[in-house]
Amino acid sequence: MRVGITVYPSYGGSGIVGSELGKELARRGHTVHFISSALPTRLTELNESIHFHEVEMMSYPLFEHQPYTLALATKMVEVAEAERLDLLHVHYAIPHSVSAILAREVLRAERRLPVITTLHGTDITLVGADRSYLPITRYCLEESDGVTAISEYLKRATIETFGFDRIEVIPNFVCGEEYRRRPFPELRAQLAPRGEHLLVHVSNFRPVKRPADCVEILARVLLQKLAVRLVMVGDGPERARVEHRARSLGVAEACTFVGKQPRIVDYLSVADLLLLPSEHESFGLAALEAMACEVPVIASRTGGVPEVVVEGETGLLSDVGDVEKMSADAVALLRDPERRQQMGRRARQRALERYSTDLIIPRYIAFYEKVLTGGGA
Repeated sequence: MRVGITVYPSYGGSGIVGSELGKELARRGHTVHFISSALPTRLTELNESIHFHEVEMMSYPLFEHQPYTLALATKMVEVAEAERLDLLHVHYAIPHSVSAILAREVLRAERRLPVITTLHGTDITLVGADRSYLPITRYCLEESDGVTAISEYLKRATIETFGFDRIEVIPNFVCGEEYRRRPFPELRAQLAPRGEHLLVHVSNFRPVKRPADCVEILARVLLQKLAVRLVMVGDGPERARVEHRARSLGVAEACTFVGKQPRIVDYLSVADLLLLPSEHESFGLAALEAMACEVPVIASRTGGVPEVVVEGETGLLSDVGDVEKMSADAVALLRDPERRQQMGRRARQRALERYSTDLIIPRYIAFYEKVLTGGGA
């Protein structure tokens, strides 16, 4: 198949999933064309099976804001014609589905170009915050030739919000060969020069991720006289506030902000625990990647996280904002290395048994084939 994939190129779950999906499709003999405003995250190598087409923005004085949706649709038409794409797979309904549906209609007289939309969560929460988006989002869902969601939670939320139920749940995935715990003594020594325990947080530092809660947790764990450091991986709008909070709590010297990293697996491999105190997660990709690296997860009980993290088996869950319990959970696991290691082993087992690429990628391919033959969702 020749598949066009559009994602936000930012440091977030949907961009990661879209990039990894394209790479896995290419490994299985398909040709993938990424159509985006910039090279998607995790897409570090292009070859005869993986191509990138940059959306070029038009600069015209009439427009106060550049019309990205139209520019994207134009590029989709151009690539679909030139590369004879079999389908377009867009991640996020707004604005990507709008562009893909427009491109499909432009080409309708010449050929069929199915559009598949994958929901990642903000599609739904955006409508929750601004109901004016509801009609256009519902239109995108109804006009897509196939719709997938990354969790059962997100499917239920979509049905509740839009009354739309033609959705196939295909969860996020992880490559067990790439995401496995390996020794990185130099990195470990750099991050924990005195042999401290390492708490790791990975996100795009948006408010919904509540990264400041990680600093609150660290401060409480340090009060228990444990040698521990916090490693914050990623960047975003909340970073400055989190750094300020660390200084205010007097724990800045125990925090390391490493920014965006191309190899998250290296940092997860040296982690003792992952902190995921998000206000909302439709799935929790960071949790899955940590589990594959045998890292127990301390997380909020929200959204689709309980589908991924099994309470008491692969991690410990708390109410959103309950930093006291998250801190106590972290202390309990750090003081019991045998329990922590057993939990880590069970975490990897669950990650591979339910979410490995060998299980999930064939489901995407089967869904593509169903849509191409007119089955849809």
